Amino acid sequence: MTSSMKAVVKTGPEYGAELKEIPVPDPASGQVLVKIQRTSICGSDLHIYKWNKWAENNVNPPQIMGHEMAGEVVALGEGVTSVEVGDFVSAETHIPCGQCYQCKTGLQHICVNMKILGVHTDGVFADYAVIEEVDVWKNDPAISARYASIQEPLGNAIDTIRAGEVAAKNVLITGAGPAGLLAIPVANAFGAATVIVTEPNDYRRDLAEKMGADFVINPLEEDLEALVAEVTDGVGVDFVAEMSGAAAAIKQGLKQITPGGRIALLGVPDGPVEIDLAPDLIFKGIDMIGVTGREMFQTWFIARRLLKEEKIDIEPVITHEFPLEDFAKGMELMESGNCGKIVLKP
Repeated sequence: MTSSMKAVVKTGPEYGAELKEIPVPDPASGQVLVKIQRTSICGSDLHIYKWNKWAENNVNPPQIMGHEMAGEVVALGEGVTSVEVGDFVSAETHIPCGQCYQCKTGLQHICVNMKILGVHTDGVFADYAVIEEVDVWKNDPAISARYASIQEPLGNAIDTIRAGEVAAKNVLITGAGPAGLLAIPVANAFGAATVIVTEPNDYRRDLAEKMGADFVINPLEEDLEALVAEVTDGVGVDFVAEMSGAAAAIKQGLKQITPGGRIALLGVPDGPVEIDLAPDLIFKGIDMIGVTGREMFQTWFIARRLLKEEKIDIEPVITHEFPLEDFAKGMELMESGNCGKIVLKP
């Protein structure tokens, strides 16, 4: 194995990142070294690249970027027993402490001392990456590396849709970014009666149709309330999957929910969001659920089954694939919004 590797490094507290040649890391106790076959760009990677307020508060450059991946285990740290060299793996990106109340009660995905791969630690935009054993997920060899590399955001979509218990229900998905796009086939696979998607971006509205949405609307130019009334016979949607983090989308989504319905929020707003609690939540008896990441590891088993048994088609969401060296092209596309998932190949 070579002693050096290419890596996309956030070198300082400013816009951009650099492709650098750095030493291949050695796995410490409880870690594995993975040769990366595919990695994909997340919205949080774009935040780090652009260096927004969230990145300032969470990332300590210099640091390797990236957290979504698939690859082959090539070395084991001391004490690793659950993984073998040659295993085809992906990574859960939540690094739990294993000791807090949440970790001890089956809620390690919301550990109070949580670290995030590629945010608080070196990430996977590289030829090789070190992964904590607790986070290693063995992939089924039948799943391609391209698909395996986006299981982490697929898990976000799965948990958001699961929160709605959507079988035979009318579903509204607000925001057709990558997670929102992945939520469409998941909702269909889980038996949703109708899937409505709101998205201002023309490119992503087209993708939403390809992913299987029944109705796609530009909420800035078209009447969402009228469409929902028509589709649901005036009842309103049973469930809203809020994937955008946009304050306007959250408020709009709440107003479309039938009394007794439910909203799950995955999208992260830039700041505080003001909502009218009495008419939009309390008096309608609505359940509001926050979704963060994936359950460890129930969500991963669901993703594996959906992909292996071809219950969902996620091919349309992968719109671009670049060599790792062209990561900046991927970031530019992400910034424009004219893409789905962008996969990088080291």
